[in-house]
Amino acid sequence: MRNDSESNQALESALLDIVAEEAMVDRAILTPEAQLENLDIASADFVMILMAIEENFGIYISVDNELADLKTVQDLLTLATKKITDDDSSEDKAE
Repeated sequence: MRNDSESNQALESALLDIVAEEAMVDRAILTPEAQLENLDIASADFVMILMAIEENFGIYISVDNELADLKTVQDLLTLATKKITDDDSSEDKAE
């Protein structure tokens, strides 16, 4: 069984793969400290990234509220990971 750190690393890696694929950027430039505005990701591509994350992980990310403060790749990873793990936790409690 994986520990939480390994699970989070795998999750973040999967999220970065989605970002790279949907934004058509080199995965190597998606470092945690990379500024989102410097990655040349068009707003339409960013919407596609969010839709892919939502579809793959069954979560919802509010474009208006939750994305306003995102500055770095790590900010995006933190938000998505929190949404995914919170959703998993609530499903576990419901069962």
